[in-house]
Amino acid sequence: MNTDDFHKHREIFLAELPPGQVDAAGEALRRVEHVTVALAREKRAIGVDYDLTEHTLAELESHLTQQGFHLDNALLNRLARALIHYIEETQLHNLEAPEKPLKTAQQDAYVTDWQQHPHGDHDETPPEWREYK
Repeated sequence: MNTDDFHKHREIFLAELPPGQVDAAGEALRRVEHVTVALAREKRAIGVDYDLTEHTLAELESHLTQQGFHLDNALLNRLARALIHYIEETQLHNLEAPEKPLKTAQQDAYVTDWQQHPHGDHDETPPEWREYK
């Protein structure tokens, strides 16, 4: 994966009530390290830029809800958040997985199995009986 794949730009949409929570929530997120915040008051949203190896959207949303802010729970926003949470979780899981499958493990198993089976000239007949005429 490319390092640009881990730099994320997301929008966190806030509920209409209580009014004025966009500014306060933006200030709360500005105190989080390695997060860049841009307010979009007309959309009641906060634009956040972060590195996935340091933060996730679920973590940032949890930080806001623990401080008493209310996220927009419209169906479309909930679906979008669930999809983003899944994608980010999958990307983090894939970071721990090896880049390429290790062929040596499969090849070693094949070689070990091959060595245990008789192959070539393994006739159990004694040599003197083979040449008997």
